[in-house]
Amino acid sequence: MQVVKNYLYNAFYQIFILIVPLVTTTYLARVIGPTGVGINSYTNSIIQYFILFGSMGVNLYGNRQIAFVRDNEEELTATFYEIFFMKLITVLIAYLAFLLFLWLIGSYRIYYLAQSVSLIAAAFDISWFFMGVENFGVTVFRNFLVKIVTLISIFTFVKSYSDLAVYILILSLSLLVGNLSLFPNLHRYIGKFNIQDLHPFKHALPALSLFIPQVATQIYLVVNKTMLGAMTSVVASGYFDQSDKIIKMVLAIVTATGTVMLPHVANAFMKGEKEKTKQYLYKSFSFVSMLAIPLMLGLIVIADEFVPLFFTNKFLEVSNLLKVEAIVIVLIAWSNAIGTQYLLPTNQTKDYTRSVVCGAVVNILANIPLIIMWGALGSAIATVLSELTVTIYQFLVVRNQLDFGKLFHDVQKYLVAGIAMVGGILVLIQRLPSSWLYLGIEILVGILIYFIFLIILRVDIFNSAKKILKKL
Repeated sequence: MQVVKNYLYNAFYQIFILIVPLVTTTYLARVIGPTGVGINSYTNSIIQYFILFGSMGVNLYGNRQIAFVRDNEEELTATFYEIFFMKLITVLIAYLAFLLFLWLIGSYRIYYLAQSVSLIAAAFDISWFFMGVENFGVTVFRNFLVKIVTLISIFTFVKSYSDLAVYILILSLSLLVGNLSLFPNLHRYIGKFNIQDLHPFKHALPALSLFIPQVATQIYLVVNKTMLGAMTSVVASGYFDQSDKIIKMVLAIVTATGTVMLPHVANAFMKGEKEKTKQYLYKSFSFVSMLAIPLMLGLIVIADEFVPLFFTNKFLEVSNLLKVEAIVIVLIAWSNAIGTQYLLPTNQTKDYTRSVVCGAVVNILANIPLIIMWGALGSAIATVLSELTVTIYQFLVVRNQLDFGKLFHDVQKYLVAGIAMVGGILVLIQRLPSSWLYLGIEILVGILIYFIFLIILRVDIFNSAKKILKKL
């Protein structure tokens, strides 16, 4: 039951932290236009590299280490402060490197400065601690008020393209305030510490082992926008960013299980319950497949109608990007289940690292010719190729450890139900005019068709759901 609650908390949290930029996207598309959106996307992609190097793999490493020692308050206290102080130092070094970068570059300085508040915020991000102790509720409720204030601030202070720096600063400050708001909850878990007993840098090498895959992951999450901005224009970077926002919003629903299951599986693995870790994975893989397949197909089929309604006709190019990039929803769902929910908690970090490094290499190599030929669309294709590489590599790694029959059990049923859903939505699209009301009807009918087919096909996951509901 705790896992279910944590999944709901984390799914809500991951969606919510994207709600503010998503809700404001349609407003900003009209106010700051493609150029403003592009500048924000490009400069943010650059600052993410400094955040990445400053964070040094702490989010994944901290989550796992806290899960290992959460039953011992003394070890928990020492582990938290050691990792926290280590991150403070590494973020400080990253900020000094950023100031050097700022001195060397000649454009967008005011925007980079506004973005750099996010780097400062990264030093105080302790969400990894609460994920490690499996308390996901605090991260949701503490940030709720901050995000509401952020939303109000954007609509109040951002009125034209000239307010672009203000918009970036509002988003950056919201991250800082949200991270600081988590600290009052620490006293429930940890005690006092003696700074002389702490050894922060004993965590450096283990964290670096997870830092490498995070670097690779970040590269194929951010490098697309950076390369588009450098090779074509910031406008192309903005188009890709708009598509990426929608994909990330959808992925937040699917990948929430990864963050929740990592400490849960890690704790079971440490107790020697290896078979139990596999059973967790089989159920989780089926669950994310059930969500990812209809989300991918649904987004592809409504893209042409959704984009002009949401982004305005200035962003029509985003439609084709969405159709291509939607494929990664299933690929990331599967690689997240295998990588985050199995390889990492079972200490197969090297294999996880190799998979994402391969994905990053494929992304960079594919981006160059594809961007030259097709611009933002080429970058979307490169993203799919990189995620496909990661997923295939991870499947090859676990082929002798897992039963693929159990892993892919019912996936074909999800595909059949998804295809039926697409058919129903297409019929409605052809007969109904384009509007928010009719788009909402099409989505609701699609969901209904999908679940009716799942019931008809008797998928096993419903039996698990019934057992959970009986315990509620």
